[in-house]
Amino acid sequence: MRFANNYLTLHLDMIPSRLILIGVMSLWLSTTAQGQVRNDTVTDRTHQLREVTITESRRQHEAKSTAPLHIIDREQMLTLGVTDVADALHRIPGVTLRDYGGAGGLKTVSVRGFGAKHTGVSYDGVMLSDCQSGEIDLSRYSLDNVEQLSLVVGDNDDIFIPARNASASAVLNIQTIGMPTEDTDPHLTAQLKVGSFGYASPFLRYMQNLSDKFAFSALGEYTYAENDYPYEIQNGSKVVKDRRTNSRMNTGHGELNFVWRANSHNSLSGKVYYYDNDRQLPGQVHYYTNVNKETLHDQNFFSQLQYLSQYGDSWSLKCLAKYNWNASVYQDPLMPNCVNDASYWQREAYASAAVLYALSEQWAFDYSADYSFNNLNSSASRTIDSRPYRHTILQSATAKYRNNRLTALARLLYSLYLNDAKDGASAQNMRRLSPSISLSYKLLEDDDLFIRASYKNIFRAPTFNESYYFHYGSTDLLPESTDQINLGATWNVSSSSVNLKCTLDGYYNHVKDMIVAVPYNMFIWTCINVGKVEVLGADITMDGNCCVSESHRLLFSGSYSYQQAENRTNPESPYYCYQIAYIPKHSGSIALGWENPWINLSLHGSGVSSRWANNQHYESTDIEGYWDMGFTAYRTFQWGEQILEARLDIKNLFNEQYEIVRFYPMPGRSWQVSVKYQL
Repeated sequence: MRFANNYLTLHLDMIPSRLILIGVMSLWLSTTAQGQVRNDTVTDRTHQLREVTITESRRQHEAKSTAPLHIIDREQMLTLGVTDVADALHRIPGVTLRDYGGAGGLKTVSVRGFGAKHTGVSYDGVMLSDCQSGEIDLSRYSLDNVEQLSLVVGDNDDIFIPARNASASAVLNIQTIGMPTEDTDPHLTAQLKVGSFGYASPFLRYMQNLSDKFAFSALGEYTYAENDYPYEIQNGSKVVKDRRTNSRMNTGHGELNFVWRANSHNSLSGKVYYYDNDRQLPGQVHYYTNVNKETLHDQNFFSQLQYLSQYGDSWSLKCLAKYNWNASVYQDPLMPNCVNDASYWQREAYASAAVLYALSEQWAFDYSADYSFNNLNSSASRTIDSRPYRHTILQSATAKYRNNRLTALARLLYSLYLNDAKDGASAQNMRRLSPSISLSYKLLEDDDLFIRASYKNIFRAPTFNESYYFHYGSTDLLPESTDQINLGATWNVSSSSVNLKCTLDGYYNHVKDMIVAVPYNMFIWTCINVGKVEVLGADITMDGNCCVSESHRLLFSGSYSYQQAENRTNPESPYYCYQIAYIPKHSGSIALGWENPWINLSLHGSGVSSRWANNQHYESTDIEGYWDMGFTAYRTFQWGEQILEARLDIKNLFNEQYEIVRFYPMPGRSWQVSVKYQL
């Protein structure tokens, strides 16, 4: 066993010189700033204070990106039949989604063979966090208030970001609908969704500019679902049919947002978010066993502020502050004495400051520094009783060069994790320098044909579960270290009637000191650093549209991904070179849309090849592949400034029985109708 009392690559006595160097760099950037506000072509964004807008189209932004970037905007969500966040992620290559079924089933995402803990999720520019498990449940976030989803694998070309946003192997960015900017009229959106298995979800959003300086929005959403969908499982030659039980979901969330534009150089925006989900847990499905009484009550509250200031022609300042509180209360009435031993409360205080210096039209530099404090309390000593807490300091220095054909980006991230616990032993402190570099080059002067290459080194600190969970965690764990290399090409072609974008990326990922759970004896498992994983893969995407006539347009989108994610821990092990659990070798998606004057239609599907439910590939633990088709029809009516949208979605059109997570069957054929009114 490799224990964590061995020092990491960098030692504490090396910290002061690095901090001095970074401090001198940030001081030089700030003292040389001067001039007037202008478009910053180096960062691909216009830093106007009314909003931060992309100065080029989505297709151009994806094509020029130095690292793989996939964007799904609100128009695509509608025209190509995207129904929820999980459905949107199925359209992106290299993404592996774990879905436990039903409207309220847990949904986590991992990218290119890295686990879900390596994938960050940003909500309106600020990262979401879960110090206990390290995984973000995407079922908490609906598409009704989302303007755009984007996934960047590697480094983001927009360098004016917090250091935390650069600390993950891949980041999913969720951008919500922005404030109105052109008038002071009230803007109202009311929507009602109903569907199969007792699904009902009303949604209401109100937005208004109260003056030319201040705007606010308020929204609320409630969702109820019985989730009692039928399923069938094979037992030899006999088919067992049943329905999901103990699967009811009762959830709601609300948001308050504001933007205050003090003047042409300064703005302040904020968000208050609350989520509450009281649900039953259906548990695993086994032959002739469908009895479960478990419940889980999740609550999440956070508030965040963002201050943006621009000084002259050369530099900008962005400051963030956030407080996050999360509670998870688990109960199982079937347990002896009805003991509740799985309730948790976690808190986070987070602050960030970023300085952007634009030396010229070609050169830009950014320095970002983040601090966060996390702690976790548990209800009983049988889980986590040491009351751990962690101080995290992240600093990043980034340089970017861009001309008409070449874009190059280099970043150095310094991470420091200071761990402690109020009761009992704590995990060791961790520190690391993580470099990354990426570039994109336009091959032909008059064609949007780009090649790109990127390298990123990053590491993941153990979660509180991995470090402290009773008879499972280990305080001696090292962080997981990852290297990711990408080579790719993008091609964008446009004409008066046809637009087409194609991407091809090949990649190699390596994870060392992977955290795995191994049996200490028959009853106790513990986490140790013994794992190594190598991933070799390729992603292909193609999407476009064709104007058949003035009132008819065809849209198409497709993706394919190949992932060979193998266990390379021990060459003498019988499991050496086995495919990692739940990662399919082949996955893909396709969507076809037809816009016309009558009813817009979309046919879409996604699927994966067979997978294994464990890394040992035990007999009968393979999960069959599947292909899930869906159908969407919608029509929009407009009277002046009022818009009415009616939509019908048929999910799992061919009623295929399949599982994404073993023993958690997905729903069969279902329908959903939504009516939306906008003023």
